[in-house]
Amino acid sequence: MSYYAKPLARLIKELSRLPGIGNKSAQRLAFYILSLDKREVTDLASAILEAKENLKYCGICGNLTDQDPCILCEDKGRDEKIICVVESPKDVVAIEKTREYKGGYHVLHGAISPMDGIGPEDINIKALILRLQNSNVEEVILATNPNIEGEATAMYIAKLIKPSGIKVTRIAHGIPVGGDLDYSDEVTLVKALEGRRLL
Repeated sequence: MSYYAKPLARLIKELSRLPGIGNKSAQRLAFYILSLDKREVTDLASAILEAKENLKYCGICGNLTDQDPCILCEDKGRDEKIICVVESPKDVVAIEKTREYKGGYHVLHGAISPMDGIGPEDINIKALILRLQNSNVEEVILATNPNIEGEATAMYIAKLIKPSGIKVTRIAHGIPVGGDLDYSDEVTLVKALEGRRLL
């Protein structure tokens, strides 16, 4: 038996399908949405529809954009000799927020995961290789996630690129700034030691 009227139950069900949103959070969001005035709800629904209808993937880097090529690929001030390979568009945002990286990007839209039936042909690797063949790229930075799938994807891509003579690097992993060594797991400590640099 449902405790909610059908429209509310449906709203909670749909919200609970979002990543990271459990049933309790979906209930809170649903009640919050219902507390908004009709204009605010219409604006929210309109923003969702507009994003879904107007966003596409950049034909060069694969990032989400409302224009093709995207503003990052069109930016002549960026270093076109470096490409940073990431798993998703949100990773591009994370790197851009540092304000330190000035090269290009390539978004894979996933990672190799045999357990989930995702192979190299299921993500945006082929476009990367074709892009490198017709460019003056000197370095590819592999910035996939530091998990089994991300590591496997980085190793696979590195193996494909190295014969071309392009420098392939991997982002360092390790102890977060402000973290304590005694709270770090062994794998994180090993990665921190491997990624050490001269001072």
